Amino acid sequence: MASSTPPTLTTAKPYQTHPIQPHHHHRRTHHTTTQPRPPTTKPSLPHPTTVLAGPHHRNPSFTPLSSSKPELTPHFSGRRSTRFVSKMHFGRPKLSGSFRHSDSAKEALQQLIISSGDDHLVENVLHTFETKLHGSDDYNYLLRELGNRNESSMAIQCFEFAVNREKKRTEQGKLASSVISVLGRLGKVELAKKVFDTAVNEGYGNTVYAYSALISAYAKSGLCDDAIRLFDTMKLSGLKPNLVTYNALIDACGKGGADFKRASDIFDDMLSNGFQPDRISYNSLLAVCSGGGLWETAMSLFHEMCYRGIEPDIYSYNTLLDVASSGGHMDSAFQIMAEMTAKNVMPNEVTYSTVIRGCAKSGRLDQALSLVSEMKYANIRLDRVSYNNLLAIYASLGRFDEALNVVKEMESTGFRKDVVTYNALLDGFGKQGRYDKVKELFYRMKNERVPPNLLTYSTLISVYLKGGLYQEATEMYKEFKHEGLKADVVFYSEIIDSLCKKGFVESSALLLDEMTKKGIQPNVVTYNSIINAFGQSGETSLSVNDKRVIARLENGDKKVNNRDEDRIIKVFEQLASGNVSIGEKGGKEIICVLGVFRKMHELEIKPNVVTFSAILNACSRCSSFEEASLLLEELRLFDNQVYGVAHGLLMGYRENVWVHALSLFDEVKRMDSATASAFYNALTDMLWHFGQKRGAQMVVLEGKRRQVWENTWSDSCLDLHLMSSGAARAMVHAWLLNICSVVYEGHELPALLSILTGWGKHSKVVGDCALKRAIEALLGSMGSPFRVASSNIGRFISPGPMVTAWMRDSKTPKLLVLEDDRAYPQTPNLQPLIL
Repeated sequence: MASSTPPTLTTAKPYQTHPIQPHHHHRRTHHTTTQPRPPTTKPSLPHPTTVLAGPHHRNPSFTPLSSSKPELTPHFSGRRSTRFVSKMHFGRPKLSGSFRHSDSAKEALQQLIISSGDDHLVENVLHTFETKLHGSDDYNYLLRELGNRNESSMAIQCFEFAVNREKKRTEQGKLASSVISVLGRLGKVELAKKVFDTAVNEGYGNTVYAYSALISAYAKSGLCDDAIRLFDTMKLSGLKPNLVTYNALIDACGKGGADFKRASDIFDDMLSNGFQPDRISYNSLLAVCSGGGLWETAMSLFHEMCYRGIEPDIYSYNTLLDVASSGGHMDSAFQIMAEMTAKNVMPNEVTYSTVIRGCAKSGRLDQALSLVSEMKYANIRLDRVSYNNLLAIYASLGRFDEALNVVKEMESTGFRKDVVTYNALLDGFGKQGRYDKVKELFYRMKNERVPPNLLTYSTLISVYLKGGLYQEATEMYKEFKHEGLKADVVFYSEIIDSLCKKGFVESSALLLDEMTKKGIQPNVVTYNSIINAFGQSGETSLSVNDKRVIARLENGDKKVNNRDEDRIIKVFEQLASGNVSIGEKGGKEIICVLGVFRKMHELEIKPNVVTFSAILNACSRCSSFEEASLLLEELRLFDNQVYGVAHGLLMGYRENVWVHALSLFDEVKRMDSATASAFYNALTDMLWHFGQKRGAQMVVLEGKRRQVWENTWSDSCLDLHLMSSGAARAMVHAWLLNICSVVYEGHELPALLSILTGWGKHSKVVGDCALKRAIEALLGSMGSPFRVASSNIGRFISPGPMVTAWMRDSKTPKLLVLEDDRAYPQTPNLQPLIL
């Protein structure tokens, strides 16, 4: 468990090591008579590289909200989960402002709190104070404070008492708006809708305030479509929306997972109607960016907000941090934290929780743990989210004693274990194969009356499937059905992914058909799992000869089934009985991949970079070069920019492909590091597999130049931990060529040179991974002096003088220079890569 004392730091904090460059804004022309002046000190957060002119008084350096899509669509980045996560500030008490209320209202509130749970006593209190309360101001105060105490039932009783005694329609309308707002904040949206309908029918609810309150209620529950429908009804009834209405509607887009175009259209409509955005407008837009992983758009909005003279608050910064952390832009996240303190906006528990989660997602676990220590040192109390993030990190690392210590500390500070706590522990122990502990935790979870949710069951089913415990998976699914929970696309996708990883593609196709029959449309994650199954290089081979698999993947199973039949139970029971086998690999992979891709296109599901990597992995598993080139040639019909680059590099073209390749690499660099490295690994693996080794080396050096793999290269060490087999072998050649140039220039090499080949975390023998064996074979074929270190079998070492002698052998430089098996006349006469 991390200590509460400050960590010993020999360097600056992570977010202080990157100096922030100032951003210079262009002058802009306004169409109004008054122009907001830019702030005298502008935030200097990193600015997007692509900015376009926009409408409605927008700074020409800012990206317009309704801009056309770039050539490479945002869907290609594909970072976000499809499961919507509620916003961090949902349900928090509304802060009291400068509201007018009497001392009698305060006394009444105390008596009402004492009477909580007894409707008769509440009625008596209201009657007692009826003559002392001063109209709607006092009653609005009561409604707001009861809402802060989660007393929704008492708030409704108080509202009904007040509205029946109030004679003025306008005052009744104020009461209705207040109680709708309170109920919306508490998530009681159905009750809010009933109050609204009654108010409209009684003649006092047809106000912009009542409509805005209900739109806000819909927003807080993520009901975007309902909010937009109500907005349209409001305009049809002759009411003109105000700034509050527009802000609530944009907020609904953010909390409801709507795409950015929908929110930007509302924002532009607001501007065209003469309303100037405020901080809430921009914070709500930033939340939409957070839901869609739109990092560059979020940065552009943040700069525009500051340019308008609107100072960001803690929510602005936290939402921007959420966009950065969710997208893996952790260096930028640390810069934002530094900017906050410079602007006297002090990080809070939400700030730290957000960045800690981002570090964990990006694999920067040491930084995540350091932030926890820093958070404690700053006397920022860890909240429930922080504790759950921390124990999830320890669980994922297999450090279960520390994870359980976090749970003890969490409970000692007043936070009971919730479903998120248990889900993190179940997932962590499951990934480590501790199935006995998984069963024990699940039993304890139910014994402590913590209701399992959808994620709990999908985690357990996935854990048991990946562990080959098919009977346990069956029992979990039956229990899930018994609890009456409704499966969603993420639930199905998780099961399909687990089956695909075990090689059961036909079973996955059955479930894919099942989910569509239930009206649940698969998403890009679902299809990526199936495509990736055809590109796996694992020990299991796929049974793809059966034409039924191809038919189901392309068209769906048209057979009419018994409505009561549950395909998942049927598949699980077959797995448990051993009736599902994995056959020999056939020659239908290319047909299946194309079938899946066509189905995605038909359903308008945008492939992303993970799809691309999965397809390249499938290409590497094709039986011939011709089959792989044919697959990419077919896919160019769907996306020539992305698959055209891969096809061109495979075919050996350079001049007319490399410019497009560099543009594609630019897009990939903006993604999180894990996604970007997976892309480069898949592309170089395919090229290396089919003998395009020169092309593979060009790609891998571009990855190095763009720092896709961290700390890969130094004068004395080559770290291949995060690289695939093809990428690593291409990198070894490039690194050795660089050493060769050092030797021939007369410089002395370091005393010891090292090549690190991986942790071997998936190997039975630590350090002995497939990558290590591939590099060992490569170094041996060259006659190199590198040998396995006695203290670390995943590390190859050689004394510098021995490497120097080897390099001076006339045969060595020729061995290091790579050539393509295929080259075309368009390819320039490339010289050996000496770096």
